Amino acid sequence: MRKVLKRFWPYIKEYKFYYSLVLVGIILTVSATLATAHIMKPLMDDLFISRKEEMLHLIPIALIGIYFAKAVGRYIQSVFMNYIGQHIMARFREILLHKIISLDMGFLYKNRSGELISRVINDIAKIEYFVSNMLPELFRESITVVALIGYVIYLNSMLAFYALILVPLIIYPIVIIAKKLKKYAHRSQEKNADVVTRLTEVFNNSEIIKANATESYELGRFSVQNWKYFKINMKSIYVGEIVSPFMEIIGAAGLAAVIFVGGREVYNENMSVGEFTAFLTAVGLVFQPIRRIGSIYSKIQTAVASSERVFEILDTQSKVVDGQKLLQENIEHIEFKDVVLKYEDSFALNGINVEIKKGENIALVGDSGGGKTSFINMLLRFYDTSSGKILLNDTSIKEFTQDSLKHHISLVTQRIYIFQDTLASNVAYGQEVDEKRVNEALKLADATDFVATLENGVHTHMEEFGANLSGGQRQRVAIARAIYKHSSLLLFDEATSALDNESEKRIKNALDEYTKDKITITIAHRLSTIEHADKILVMQKGSIVACGTHSELLKSSDVYKRLAGELDK
Repeated sequence: MRKVLKRFWPYIKEYKFYYSLVLVGIILTVSATLATAHIMKPLMDDLFISRKEEMLHLIPIALIGIYFAKAVGRYIQSVFMNYIGQHIMARFREILLHKIISLDMGFLYKNRSGELISRVINDIAKIEYFVSNMLPELFRESITVVALIGYVIYLNSMLAFYALILVPLIIYPIVIIAKKLKKYAHRSQEKNADVVTRLTEVFNNSEIIKANATESYELGRFSVQNWKYFKINMKSIYVGEIVSPFMEIIGAAGLAAVIFVGGREVYNENMSVGEFTAFLTAVGLVFQPIRRIGSIYSKIQTAVASSERVFEILDTQSKVVDGQKLLQENIEHIEFKDVVLKYEDSFALNGINVEIKKGENIALVGDSGGGKTSFINMLLRFYDTSSGKILLNDTSIKEFTQDSLKHHISLVTQRIYIFQDTLASNVAYGQEVDEKRVNEALKLADATDFVATLENGVHTHMEEFGANLSGGQRQRVAIARAIYKHSSLLLFDEATSALDNESEKRIKNALDEYTKDKITITIAHRLSTIEHADKILVMQKGSIVACGTHSELLKSSDVYKRLAGELDK
């Protein structure tokens, strides 16, 4: 817990003013708790035994004052604790999401989306409870215990010894229980991530589930994770809930000792009835915060486990290190020099050497797994080279900041991403919406006709995954997005796979003029897409096995002849 507190301390310091207000609330609450015990002495001795009439008015007024102060203190404490917690939670969600999306694609591919969502939502929620509730409560109850122990020692030190001798016995079992709870908390969060992952897969793949009538199958898979999550949570509850009854027993034993020893003191007239009542009340009040401290300490282990999972992500270093230079000029020259990209034991790219200049239209063809997508991913710095260099305008790609690099690159893939926003905002994604430019981009992407049929035109709100558009319409929007960005390097990864031949031809004719001063790299799925390319790279097993124009390769490459025949079907 000390390590977690150390990590949180820089954030906690920023809320000094609000924590000081929480402290005011704590002081009022603790003072009222002490006053509750202290008022028992005049209540018994002066009101009931001595029968002082003025006490009949003063004590009720004092009680109202005590509980008013306690109520105000608790309100101040609760409001500002929750402010701190909610504010920190909102900040940490942003910090964690920023960190996750800033990490390299290798990290994002390896980690399940459900796992990452669980860390952003569930783990952060546990941190909020830790920072806003548990820490102040632990502080408040600790002060209350110290204040009440001081008060009972002040009233009768000998009797205080008998009352509090059992307290040290509480600490060791709580520490043992806390260790077990931390272990269960880690496992619970992991299982929660499994549940979220299953739900994410179900909702993201609802079409295929419906098409195959596999609702029962998916429910069964979800049920396995759901009940595993239930079982680990119950183990945590079985252990965690031992604390409260254990503390009750210890507290009852302490009170029994007080009644036995204190009763004899009253009989021997060494204590007044009022003093004994105040002492008994104070001891009873001591065990309440001690019990709460035990319960809070146990629950803190869950928050500590969640905090460790969050800081694990925050401590992760991206394998793709950002450069320092800004890429301000358009990309006019690309060169791959002996580029190798290795995933664990296999080569995605192996010894790639190629030079591409402004205005060239490059096509990539090859069997599945040949390295075509990896070629494109290297230009986006989704991965860095294992060896070799990629030069942009004669400068290593690693020297540029990733933001400035990607400002000059537009990517369109066969997997289309449509956001829940207006059509115009989807086309201008990440940039200010210029309606005139949006319409021009949609025109080049052959999307004008279908946009005209939408109820609100370019201001029509897109549903999740663009469900209110057809596959071809979504692809046109993606192409329009690439055009709107006005980049100097266009990357098309089977970008027209959902379009018919006529639509593809219209878009190609429109793009020919648009791309004449840009570099275009296309992964092709149709012969018509590549036969007019300036240069075709034939890729197999991560290597370029042939290079040339369509007509040149038909004469010189048997591999290309086969691929061209397959693409023509």
